[in-house]
Amino acid sequence: MQLPPKVTERAFERLSEIGASAEGKALRVAVEGGGCSGFQYEIKLDEPLADDLVLEGQGERVVVDSVSLPFLANAVIDFSEELIGARFVIENPNATSSCGCGTSFSM
Repeated sequence: MQLPPKVTERAFERLSEIGASAEGKALRVAVEGGGCSGFQYEIKLDEPLADDLVLEGQGERVVVDSVSLPFLANAVIDFSEELIGARFVIENPNATSSCGCGTSFSM
């Protein structure tokens, strides 16, 4: 059974800090072909579409399109702040390997 991705409280807090919902936007997490390992994540603020899975928390939304959903089953969408920068990150149990950039993976 495939479970939808989970979104951490920290990720929803960051969306609230940047005012995503106030602009009518959601964080879109998608998987596309490409990158140095075969697949790559596309993470951006976008308007939700009719066929998106919508994950809600703290008045904010994260959306995943139906094509990307199987690639993100059981994944965790988080927000990370480190010395080198801050970004949304995906912990994906479906990825068999990933690139050092953190946005490219293979299955």
